[in-house]
Amino acid sequence: MLKKIATDKAPAAIGPYSQGIIANGFLFASGQIAIDPATGEINGTDITAQAEQVMKNVGALLTEAGTDYENVVKTTCFLADMGDFAAFNEVYAKYFTEKPARSCVAVRALPKNVLCEVEVIAVV
Repeated sequence: MLKKIATDKAPAAIGPYSQGIIANGFLFASGQIAIDPATGEINGTDITAQAEQVMKNVGALLTEAGTDYENVVKTTCFLADMGDFAAFNEVYAKYFTEKPARSCVAVRALPKNVLCEVEVIAVV
């Protein structure tokens, strides 16, 4: 049985997808970018500010699913510029203290020209 996750505390999907799906005891969350759900606008112009907003959005999805950062088992991180790797890691490390498995790649472009995107898989 699949259960869709939706919360107004994270940005609404900007395409034909769900914010997240719970299946077999796991949350599979769609990638989060630096959209402030209250305004619908990108929050921040540098990697630190955008990464903070991304983590808040991820946290809102985790909470809605009944879990938290400590139960994240895998993250996938997308950066527009690998030169932002160290600054991104500083923000990331504040939230993912249990050090889940992770992939981090640079991509040519991200939606709305943001600097980073993070998706997670977590135990519910």
